Amino acid sequence: MKLLIGLSLIFIGIGLPQSKNPDEIINNVITNFNKVKDYQVDVNIKVDVEFIKVPETKAKIYFKQPDKVHLEAEGFAMLPKNGMEFSPSSLIKKDYTAIYEQDVDLNGYKTSIVKVIPLGDQGDVILSTLWIDQKYQVIRKVESTTKTNGTFAIDFSYDDKLKYPLPSKIVFSFNMDKLNIPPTISGETTTENPKKKNNHSGSTTKGKVIVDYSNYQVNKGVPDSVFEKDNKLSK
Repeated sequence: MKLLIGLSLIFIGIGLPQSKNPDEIINNVITNFNKVKDYQVDVNIKVDVEFIKVPETKAKIYFKQPDKVHLEAEGFAMLPKNGMEFSPSSLIKKDYTAIYEQDVDLNGYKTSIVKVIPLGDQGDVILSTLWIDQKYQVIRKVESTTKTNGTFAIDFSYDDKLKYPLPSKIVFSFNMDKLNIPPTISGETTTENPKKKNNHSGSTTKGKVIVDYSNYQVNKGVPDSVFEKDNKLSK
């Protein structure tokens, strides 16, 4: 009888709903990501934007806790910084209010939708919606609404066997008419026939940046000197 009761409790525990406390859900994801102290990774960047042709770019990304990011690429690399900083803690650097909405299926994964609202005038983002996989403690999707750049979304893919909560692929989706990108981005970028563009006047031009990650080196040590160049450029 004791054995049957014990087994029943185990199965009941398995079937219990996951946390519906939005702060707890987010903090669990951050705790999981904090296992990553630093990394460097090779990336292949593809840009899919109507009327703009950008060659595929190979690059290397360096990251170091809490929020140091450096991109090395030959030539032009159209990778929005919002897409580079996929550290969960970057979403809640300051005060915020989090709201649990519901659990939904996303591409075969059970996720909890949590809305994050920054408090006060803290930057461009005014609302972020997170699809969080509580089983693996990772973010599967982010959709953010901004003051100046419209709404953008980031979809995350991970390897089946997660050793670290780092994506194998991200897809950054945005509206070109809302994004502050000049018509001619670089010498390697060409635009389509303007007459063709006029045929679409009044419609929204959507764009995507697809980033594939490979050859992760995690917690091997990344020197601060890697990020010094970025600090000089930002001054």
